Amino acid sequence: MRKVTTVLLSTVLLLSVGCGSKNTKTQDSMSNISKTTIDKVVKQLSEQYHEQSTRIERSIPQAAALWQSSDGTEEEFCQFCIEQFVANDEDLANLASTLQRNLEILWGNYNKMNVDMKLPLHVVGSDITPLDEIFGSFDPYAHLTDDLFANKVAFITIINFPFYNLEEKNQMGGEWSKQEWAYARLGDVFTARIPAEYNQNISNALTSSDSYISAYNIVMGNLLNDKNETLFPKDMKLISHWGLRDELKSNYSNKENGLEKQRMIYNVMKHIVNQTIPECVINSEEYQWNPTQNKVYKDGKETSFTSEPMTRYQYWLNNFKAEQAIDKFTPTYPTCIERSFNESMELSFEEIETMFTEFISSEQVKDVASLISHRLGRDLEPFDIWYDGFKSRGTVSEDELSAKTRALYPNKDAVSKDLPRILVALGFDKEKANNICQYITVDPSRGAGHAWEASMKSDKARLRTRIAENGMDYKGYNIAVHEFGHNVEQTVTLHDVDYYIMKGVPSTAFTEALAFVFQKRDLELLGYTSSDPNKEYMKTLDIFWGCYEIMGVSLVDMYVWKWLYENQNATAEELKNQVVSTAKDVWNKYYAPILGETDSPILGIYSHMIDAPLYLPNYPFGHIVEFQLEQLFAGKNIAEEIMRIYPAGRLTPQQWMINATGEKVSTKPLLLATQEAVTKIK
Repeated sequence: MRKVTTVLLSTVLLLSVGCGSKNTKTQDSMSNISKTTIDKVVKQLSEQYHEQSTRIERSIPQAAALWQSSDGTEEEFCQFCIEQFVANDEDLANLASTLQRNLEILWGNYNKMNVDMKLPLHVVGSDITPLDEIFGSFDPYAHLTDDLFANKVAFITIINFPFYNLEEKNQMGGEWSKQEWAYARLGDVFTARIPAEYNQNISNALTSSDSYISAYNIVMGNLLNDKNETLFPKDMKLISHWGLRDELKSNYSNKENGLEKQRMIYNVMKHIVNQTIPECVINSEEYQWNPTQNKVYKDGKETSFTSEPMTRYQYWLNNFKAEQAIDKFTPTYPTCIERSFNESMELSFEEIETMFTEFISSEQVKDVASLISHRLGRDLEPFDIWYDGFKSRGTVSEDELSAKTRALYPNKDAVSKDLPRILVALGFDKEKANNICQYITVDPSRGAGHAWEASMKSDKARLRTRIAENGMDYKGYNIAVHEFGHNVEQTVTLHDVDYYIMKGVPSTAFTEALAFVFQKRDLELLGYTSSDPNKEYMKTLDIFWGCYEIMGVSLVDMYVWKWLYENQNATAEELKNQVVSTAKDVWNKYYAPILGETDSPILGIYSHMIDAPLYLPNYPFGHIVEFQLEQLFAGKNIAEEIMRIYPAGRLTPQQWMINATGEKVSTKPLLLATQEAVTKIK
């Protein structure tokens, strides 16, 4: 789109003289624009549009930093800036509208292609073929940025909608209108110029690691204890780590052999982290395995085996290499760590680290641990980081719950049909519930489950969870309710925001927060009610203990990525050793004094470390956000509050929380409430 007035055309002619001065470059080496040229353009535009000088002084250097010789000469850069700069407010609003309309078309259709090509990998169906893997790893986005720089759409955007860093957004955002926020988010779209092949390499690495994790199942009926007994159902097959963790949690209500099962699962997890797990027992029904002694049997006879050969850590390393390769193209956020925190989470590594370490060092940890130990009637063990007894289902058997969910949800159509009822039960009126659910589709997942957003209003969000042939068990249902929370956020923040570019939430932590809000009510949605006067205190303790667990896991992920940047030539085995060492260090400092057993590597078990680089910190941060939302929702209609706060869209985390609750994001409310809860429960 071109906005050229008669005045601008004459200015182009005036400024074109002398604009090509060859001066020492101060921009990135990929840029061919000199500081002298930048100064000339800024001066000329500022003199003509004095009231826009602040925007001009910001946008022109940003455009120059990404302009390359293939885009044109310095003289052509000058002409382009003068021609494409839009000063009139009405014209600027029209430009923003046009950009957003076309970005929705591009992003929405690219996203749909991506989803559809990954269907064989993500959704239950025929066996995955090598060609499915190739198409699934193909990234239709890969060339988009290249193309939009080549046709100058990117530069038109940069020139008119400059980038503001996180500090600036937090300082000024409180005074911005919805339109000004939209303009600022347009400024976030083109801050880097990553060649297509590098984007494709990242997609390949992530898809491969995701396929590896999705197929990483343990056949529980083939596990043996030291008496050669099997403790789990023959047909139970659990994905690592989600399924193993959730099965461990479910056994707190099992008074017969629950503790023995938990210890067995804990040993399985340690072998996965240490890569001492026999390769032949992964996703295989052929062998029996005693994880305590790490012995393998076939047809009742012990047999030799080969451990998994660093496969887990090679996938992690492949993701690091793919991400590290684009660092040189992202000067605003020059490492994956900065892209994950400053750009995606919009909080720094140091802010998150301080928040987490202060929380897991708090006195409340000892108090809650003492309460758990009393409730269990024994000393705590490492796997008690997943203690699940604060939830109402701690007193309901999983068999009973699974029987109910299988009857309710024999297939995906039954799940889909019941979604509006769930929303009505949460406080939505029937019309809004149906309106939201028409944009959500359900699929049976090969993996543990996930929610995939739509990126255009004509598309649908995807809810994926495991649905067995005999129906959805409770684990699948619990995950489905969580993912449904994501889908509701994804739909509301796409369809109800004022500007398309503001779609979504500040970071994934905020969609996780709403998913947790839904998930916490899963039993209520099944018709189980509680008259327990301590119900709210128990919810607080559950959130607190969940934060304590996953903050440690997140710190391991964070510290290992920091180590990788300091050791960029590390091998998979060296990475494995560092993960185990880091997991033990974090454990010994923050967990061993509470849960016993020094040098446990268990904090390295999460599969996100392999297939979702640096995603984990979003979970505990999401729990913190969740708690503040739960306090806000208390005594109110949840649906009304969701519809009040989530359409604000993608503000920064602090601005979003101030808009929602009047306060910034903080652990203090949860810590204070936890202290009160411990006192009341005691």
